[in-house]
Amino acid sequence: MRSLLALLIVTLALAELCCCEKGKGTSSQEGSQRAIKKEVANAFVKRKKRSSPYEWYFEYYKSPLEQMHERCENYPPCDLLSDQVGFALAYNRFFGRY
Repeated sequence: MRSLLALLIVTLALAELCCCEKGKGTSSQEGSQRAIKKEVANAFVKRKKRSSPYEWYFEYYKSPLEQMHERCENYPPCDLLSDQVGFALAYNRFFGRY
């Protein structure tokens, strides 16, 4: 029992040292990491301009089929059954007519 306790204490001490080492870093490393994160964030946020009212409409409003999919996904029994037998059968089983 004492050997197990000693092993646990040594493991926790090593884990603490590893965590403390990660916290230390030079300012140049942190600055370069921040710059990379900003570049990735900017690339992710940029979006294509909408070229027509049709694209604008479907960006903001969901189709009825997509609404039904979300309704089924939000109800766990329907979601589970849809993985097994398919969306149409699962939706009909729990919510009635497709």
